[in-house]
Amino acid sequence: MRRQRLRLLGGSTALFVVLLASVATSLLLAQHAGTMVSIWTANGIATGVLLSTPRRYWPTLITVTLAALVAGLAIAFGTLFTISLLMVPVELTEIVIVTAIIHHYFPVITGQQSGYLRFGRVTICAALAGCSVATLLASFVQRLPTGGASLGTPSDWFRAHLLGMVITGMLTLVAFRERGRMLGERGQRWRMLRDVLLLVAITIAVFAWTRYPLLFVIFAPLLYLIFQYRLPGLVLGVAIVALVTNVCTTINLGPFTLIPTSNPAERAMIAQAFLGVVCLVAVPVALALADRQRLGRRVAESENLYRLLAEYASDIIVRMGSDGTRRYVSPSVREMLGWSPEEFAAQGSELIHPDDREYVSAIVTRLRETGQPAVTRYRLRHRTGNYLWIESLGRLAPSPDHPGETEIIYSGRDVTERVLAEEALADSEKRLRTIADNVPAVIAHVDTEQRYTFINAFASQVMDAEAESSIGRTVEEARGPTVYALLKPHIAQALNGTPSTFEYEVHAGDRSRYFQAAYVPATAADGTLTGFYTLITDITAIKLAEQQLDFLAHHDALTGIANRLSFRESAGVAVQHAGVTQEPLLLMMIDVDYFKHINDTYGHAAGDLALSEVAVRLKASIRKTDLLARLGGDEFVILCRDIEDTATAHQLAQKITDAMRPPVSIGTTEIQVSLSIGVALCRNAASSDALLQCADEALYQAKEAGRACYRLTTDGI
Repeated sequence: MRRQRLRLLGGSTALFVVLLASVATSLLLAQHAGTMVSIWTANGIATGVLLSTPRRYWPTLITVTLAALVAGLAIAFGTLFTISLLMVPVELTEIVIVTAIIHHYFPVITGQQSGYLRFGRVTICAALAGCSVATLLASFVQRLPTGGASLGTPSDWFRAHLLGMVITGMLTLVAFRERGRMLGERGQRWRMLRDVLLLVAITIAVFAWTRYPLLFVIFAPLLYLIFQYRLPGLVLGVAIVALVTNVCTTINLGPFTLIPTSNPAERAMIAQAFLGVVCLVAVPVALALADRQRLGRRVAESENLYRLLAEYASDIIVRMGSDGTRRYVSPSVREMLGWSPEEFAAQGSELIHPDDREYVSAIVTRLRETGQPAVTRYRLRHRTGNYLWIESLGRLAPSPDHPGETEIIYSGRDVTERVLAEEALADSEKRLRTIADNVPAVIAHVDTEQRYTFINAFASQVMDAEAESSIGRTVEEARGPTVYALLKPHIAQALNGTPSTFEYEVHAGDRSRYFQAAYVPATAADGTLTGFYTLITDITAIKLAEQQLDFLAHHDALTGIANRLSFRESAGVAVQHAGVTQEPLLLMMIDVDYFKHINDTYGHAAGDLALSEVAVRLKASIRKTDLLARLGGDEFVILCRDIEDTATAHQLAQKITDAMRPPVSIGTTEIQVSLSIGVALCRNAASSDALLQCADEALYQAKEAGRACYRLTTDGI
């Protein structure tokens, strides 16, 4: 008794500290970010603890929860506002509703009675009900005159509480259920720690890399954790993703900051949506896998039971003559089917299920013709009227009481439970296949011989062939030698036990497709490598967007020629190269004469047409190796290499001047556009800025000389 009291006191203290830290941390982070709470974790923790402990401890634990909520709200708000006292009953209402609903359907949380998927459905419904009621109550409290602090919109409250209830409630339940196995089975904990740290590193890297949105990368290690460790992998993985997402969003870090006009509240909402998608993808997969594992254990237990019955109890033994009459029925038929041996022998094929009679007749005919033993499974009617699945082994044997005649001797056993379990297992596999087929990525398993053993339906969109046709084929056969050459080193790395994430490009006709792939080694329960899992995502749209952004960053939007950034990069490289080779560089600075007058007289649209025409004529006047760029406004530059003397420089400048003599057509109006050109021919220019300064001085001289001309200055020539 004393030990129980000490344990209750220690557990209550730990619960108080955890809830107090959870409430205070959530609210203080939200205040720091200037948004509402993204994930309210306290209620999920409290609910998980209540469901994992006997009911006689609930009053004490609810009291501790009440105290922790009051203290946490007081710390966050700086003083014990009325809002603190009013919101505590709302939080307790949510906890009690969710706990009561789940406890009603699952008095003991084991996941074995009705399956994990049913438990998942009940839990989600309970969370929705509890959070909905709490949201309505919170909305009512906020409208009170003594409301105090703002609680945000009902949708903000609902999303934060639902995510917290699902994620932290699930984490707490699994932690209590698994206990020491939460960190992996003995002998596998270092491997699990490695996989968890891999997810941590990838998640942090995704949120630290704020240039591109790479959130989909997180799903590969997360699904790997789930496939490897089932529910512990699920709760640890989702908790890690939720923690990193929440913290990074709070400190304004991560891919959500790429949204140009988003505010902290919108980013928090997008983070919640992302975590919701993570849960929608990860939870059904984990529950389906857990159900499959549970049903697999049930099938194994059934097989052991049948083996025990075969050794210590008699199956039904029947001798059947050539005319179909049952000459002998063992006494075990009474226990199995409810019939006495005489009653069972007196009846014919009418005991067989109508749908199975033709099948059984064909098996019997083939057995008599071939003499080979036959195993068949069919349904027999019990005395009570229901049907049982019977698995029988039949063979021909000489009749002991009818000399010269052969009869069929078969033994039958009740396999109803096994059939039902196999059907349930097949149904679970079908659900898992449905989930995998609808994930927008290629999910596959490749064995150690590089042959596909599993592949989802989405692969048809990547391989341009039916996904099922790849089963049993090697990667090279399915993807072709060209693509296989790109994948081969990464396959070798994965088969050596090292994960690999990479991108590759596939050419199909006149278009290219870009993919990102994650190869994760697959191991059996004993640690033996069985191949690797692949997660391949089509990132063609992202790559094309990157290429378009790169083009826009280096080219002028109006004229299509290089812009200031591109010129700066090229000029810097040219100056460095010229410093090594001692070759001169020619730089022309060009201004459109009286461009403001053109804009004022004919309008800015006419000015844009004039600039575009200037760019066209300049480009036609220079060599392909020369760089033409628009610095902005009416300023252009031309950078030339391999100009060794001033005569060539004069010729080029004069050619450009002459190119502008024909008038420029602006609609039905023709205007004369001239250029002022400053030409600098320099050797050993210290920098691109020094080269620009020389050309700028020459441009000033051209303008002083009356414009519509050029002036040349040299340095070191």
